[in-house]
Amino acid sequence: MSPLIVLVGPMGVGKSTVGQLLAERLGTGYRDTDDDIVAAQGRTIAEIFVEEGESAFRAIEKQAVHEALAGHDGVLALGGGAVLDPDIRALLAGQRVVYLSMDVEEAVKRTGLNAARPLLAINPRKQWRELMEARRHLYEEVATAVVATDGRTPEEVTRAALDAVELKEA
Repeated sequence: MSPLIVLVGPMGVGKSTVGQLLAERLGTGYRDTDDDIVAAQGRTIAEIFVEEGESAFRAIEKQAVHEALAGHDGVLALGGGAVLDPDIRALLAGQRVVYLSMDVEEAVKRTGLNAARPLLAINPRKQWRELMEARRHLYEEVATAVVATDGRTPEEVTRAALDAVELKEA
């Protein structure tokens, strides 16, 4: 068993929204590893970061991604930093992976780059740019398709993602 589509990309790009629309259009289930982590841990991702630090969160995330890749056959959205782990990148090889991309101005519009995002607490624009500089090549490495989300509605992004991976609606 493996997912029909895996979505990757930065925080706030719309993985959850587009993932749910994709699942609906494909007549399949939707799963988000961030939701899995929150449910299993009984606390928010921000709380995990504050209480245990990023490395502890990444270990929890790695386990959640392993379980989701092995146990879900629908649309799967991964947390923004999941691609940092080389084992996760290796697991994504051979999967149908769509990288949802956006520029910093779009990120500002969508997320407000607020403090609820633990990695963006201080100087959010600068930190977002630095995160993307560190991650963009990793998203591109695992992607079988890249779909720009800037200035597009979730429905337009969903259609573009379906076209990019050549899947037909159910």
